[in-house]
Amino acid sequence: MSMKYRKLGNTGISVSRICFGSLTIGPLQRNLPFDEGCRVLSKAVEMGINFIDTADLYETYPFINYVIKSKPDLIVATKSYAYNTETAEQTLNRALKGTGRDYIDIFLLHEQEGPLTLKGHEEALQFYIRQKEKGIIRAVGISTHYVAAVKTAARMKEIDVIHPILNYRGVGIVDGSREEMEQAIAEAWNAGKGIYIMKSLGGGHLIGEYEKALNYIVDFPHAHSVAIGMQREEEVEANVMYFSNKYIPEQLTRKLQQYERKLIIEYWCQGCGKCILRCGQRALYLQNGKAEVDTDKCILCGYCGSVCKELAIKVI
Repeated sequence: MSMKYRKLGNTGISVSRICFGSLTIGPLQRNLPFDEGCRVLSKAVEMGINFIDTADLYETYPFINYVIKSKPDLIVATKSYAYNTETAEQTLNRALKGTGRDYIDIFLLHEQEGPLTLKGHEEALQFYIRQKEKGIIRAVGISTHYVAAVKTAARMKEIDVIHPILNYRGVGIVDGSREEMEQAIAEAWNAGKGIYIMKSLGGGHLIGEYEKALNYIVDFPHAHSVAIGMQREEEVEANVMYFSNKYIPEQLTRKLQQYERKLIIEYWCQGCGKCILRCGQRALYLQNGKAEVDTDKCILCGYCGSVCKELAIKVI
């Protein structure tokens, strides 16, 4: 069993076929104790994963800082909602301090929707490009759930890396079909962009179809790496096995299928509606003065919980 690596588009950065999605171990989701989170992440590194995805929002820099001390050449991609020079500098400084490094491998504009949002974040993008010229950032790009954003970024010479959503059911693609997203990603790939996919398991919705979902994404020809959120050491083992030889022992498969993830809205929700405005999937709504979730639309990202002052929302 050996991990495979690929060059991330024209960036010159070599990444493992699996990227460790750290959102799941942080406070927006399972909120693992520090020692346990470090153990899961360390397991991934031991098994050959050299690529970690995080974001300013996720609050997972402490875990990454810990593993970097023993594996200083790890590739780290982070993301920011920065829209001007001031907020861009603040998020870059937090990333540098949080990881304990004097550079960041990949810095992405978080959740871009298309030409208008990219234009609105132009000042921040230009700041990150200047830091790339100084060697503080190695590559810049975007993350997105939108076909339109992938198409726009594919045509922008300033963009090195695109982190789009894709899975075999098309769960979470906001403005189009799976086939339309596939086509947009292919255009970006052919333009030399580094592509690493998110939500290949639909935010956990496709766990019951684990092998079918991973078969699709492993065979998708226009991805250099696939970010997968992992909360347990056995999930790390299963994913590495599958990406290495498309095989997972039946006992381990059964164990994985027992883990059902869901978004919980606690009884003390005040019905303020901030989570509804925050949800890019339009999966939340108010009913009887309390937020409710449409499970068919929710991709279990947990971003809604970041705006809940009552701490009433979590993904478990």
